[in-house]
Amino acid sequence: MSSSLSKRRLRLWIRLLRITRVTELQLREFLRVQHESTLPRFDVMAALHRAQGELTMTGLSRRLLVSNGNTTTVIDRLEKDGLVKRSSSAADRRIVNVSLTAAGRRQFARLAAEHEAQVDALFGDISSADLDALEVLLARLDTKAVVHDLNG
Repeated sequence: MSSSLSKRRLRLWIRLLRITRVTELQLREFLRVQHESTLPRFDVMAALHRAQGELTMTGLSRRLLVSNGNTTTVIDRLEKDGLVKRSSSAADRRIVNVSLTAAGRRQFARLAAEHEAQVDALFGDISSADLDALEVLLARLDTKAVVHDLNG
């Protein structure tokens, strides 16, 4: 492999990481200031929304790529706020399922719409053609990452 190609790939990784971190910081601030919420709360609610029903705590943690302990802390607060509910599995009482409540679904719908608008504004300079090209390239990287994760 060419050293210059290797260096370019390294610079690409650093740029992707910087863009991700800056965007994440802006979204964290948006959720904190505009909604008195946090990105982890939003992420948990989004995962539960996408599931369209219950998820086990372990399944939720896996989807979020975080530890069960981190997930439990966020779920505790969301449950206290009436946005999620926990239930024991009928098949195995050791398994705890979690789902959005009606209030949680309503709040997530509002947050998701504003979150989407915020992301749209952050990436507003990217054209449709640019998005098409990025999606193709990122899909190649994503496929490679998934294969590596499965083998590693």
